[in-house]
Amino acid sequence: MADLVFYTNPMSRGQTVRWMLEEVGEPYETQILEYGTTMKSDAYLAVNPMGKVPAIRHAGRIVTEVAAICCYLADAFPAANLAPPPPDRADYYRWIFFTAGPVEAAFTNRSMGWEPPPEKQAMLGYGSYDSAIATLESYLASKPYITCDRFTAADLFVGAYVNFMLQFNLLEPKPAFTDYVARVTDRDAYRRARDIDGKLIAEMQAKQQQAKSEA
Repeated sequence: MADLVFYTNPMSRGQTVRWMLEEVGEPYETQILEYGTTMKSDAYLAVNPMGKVPAIRHAGRIVTEVAAICCYLADAFPAANLAPPPPDRADYYRWIFFTAGPVEAAFTNRSMGWEPPPEKQAMLGYGSYDSAIATLESYLASKPYITCDRFTAADLFVGAYVNFMLQFNLLEPKPAFTDYVARVTDRDAYRRARDIDGKLIAEMQAKQQQAKSEA
């Protein structure tokens, strides 16, 4: 087994980790898992008891959760220059975990058609969808990158989420979002990752169609 193993399905949040791995530039082995079958197998449950992707194994250590994987890889491979110096990491950590926490919860609930009543908003970490998204918009409109005036893993993570929300009409395409996504995805590593997962998705869909036609 390779020193760095990536467990994923191309139609998952693993796309963000694929991008991160391409930015890191180190060799890695990909293991594709299927929903409901290999993803729930005993072998993979030993990696992630949740039976979900993505996950990585690096030097025998397992990391799950997209935000954690991005932060881990940035630290494990400092030559890629994807994390700012420790004194400059306040905004880096703040906006990675704001996106992984309040924004993720807000858009998940919105996509499921659920909105908290006003009297219950204080009980939620994100308050309301509008307040969480307005907070993110205000920050992204204020500077070209999350921190250090250059691309870091924070831009990769936040950019991937904003891009996803725009693509699925979960976010109003305001300039703060569209301009930011255009800027942070204009990278060779992003294009490589997109092409790799796009090819894998096409192959999976072709196999599914073939299986249907033979059934």
